[in-house]
Amino acid sequence: MTGDPNQVSARLASPINWGEVHRRLERTQAALEQRTTLTADEMKVILKARAKALAPEQEPDQCEQDRLEVIEFVLADEKYAVESSYVREVCRFKEFTPIPGTPAFVLGIINVRGEIISVVDLKKFFGLPEKGLPDLRKVILINDGEMEFGLLADTVTGLRHILLQDLQATLPTLTGARKEFLKGVTAARVAVLDSARLLSDERMLVDQKNEP
Repeated sequence: MTGDPNQVSARLASPINWGEVHRRLERTQAALEQRTTLTADEMKVILKARAKALAPEQEPDQCEQDRLEVIEFVLADEKYAVESSYVREVCRFKEFTPIPGTPAFVLGIINVRGEIISVVDLKKFFGLPEKGLPDLRKVILINDGEMEFGLLADTVTGLRHILLQDLQATLPTLTGARKEFLKGVTAARVAVLDSARLLSDERMLVDQKNEP
């Protein structure tokens, strides 16, 4: 460092005029706010920033359109799924009351917190073999606002997200009722059922008058 040491010390020791600093900042801000004319390059930068800011808000909607959220479960060692938007809740299967005069696939009725709900045994409805552990069985309650009943499952494996583009129409092994109520099959061979069609099928309707 060059110069007189005493002068250097004096400069370093002089106090900062913070009032003047703030006034300069205010004048600079006012000058920027008064500029109303932007160059073409400035406009491009602003539009690009706006587009980037809006992009995250649009991406979730697109993702929701491209994928399906389902509840996956097991029937006789085969994997099935129903759309989560139709699932009210999943509860443990305990005691049930048979209903006289109903098809064999209508297992009976259960009491869910004071509400009586019929339960459908999909294994019998689909003609699947009786496999699975009875003490692990769950009931998936599905509802469309008008119709509601439970689907008996050997086990419920959890919530999954499926890409719609990965769904196949069907498999050669899926025939009869399984094909009739099929929405699609994933690459992992999970059969996604058409919940809306199940809920609208008259065979699932249980006459309340016949309940004990």
